[in-house]
Amino acid sequence: MMIRYTTEADWRELKRVRLAALQDAPTAFGITHASAAAYTDAAWQDRAAGRGPARYLLAFEGDTAIGIVAHVPSGEHDLGLIAMWVAPSHRGSTAATQLVQAVQRHAAENGHHRVVLDVSPDNHRAAAFYQKLGFTFLPEWEPLESHPHIQVQKMAWPVLIS
Repeated sequence: MMIRYTTEADWRELKRVRLAALQDAPTAFGITHASAAAYTDAAWQDRAAGRGPARYLLAFEGDTAIGIVAHVPSGEHDLGLIAMWVAPSHRGSTAATQLVQAVQRHAAENGHHRVVLDVSPDNHRAAAFYQKLGFTFLPEWEPLESHPHIQVQKMAWPVLIS
C-alpha cells in the first residue's frame, strides 16, 4: 500500500474514491454526494493538484485508490482533518491509520499545534479509531453542514513540540 498526495493526473481517481465515500457514508461528511458529483472536471483537477485550501492524500493498492483523507488549515495553528474514508474491502487494514498518521506528520513538520476533526459521537467505530490514535473529544459541537440535524463534536490531537 502506498500513501501519497494527489497530483493533477490523479483527478479521476480522486473523484472516483471521493464519490464512493460520499455514497457509502452520506451522513459522515460536510458535503453531499450530489454536490460533489456536480463538480466539473476542472474542479476535480484543481483539487487533485492542491489548488485550493485542501490537500488530498490517497491510499493506493496498485493503481486503485482504496482510501482518502485531506487536510485544510483551520484557525491560526490548527490543521483540519477532513474527508477520511477507507473502502469497505480494506477496513481493518492499516490504510486508515496510515492516512491519519500522514496528516499528523504534516502537522508536526509544518508548525501546526494540533490536528482537529469533527465526528458524530454516535459513530462509535470512528470515534474509537481516532481515540486510539491520540485524539480526544473537545466540548465543541456544531451541526454537520450537509445534514444540519446531525451534531458533530470536535476532536483534537496535540502536536508534541520537541
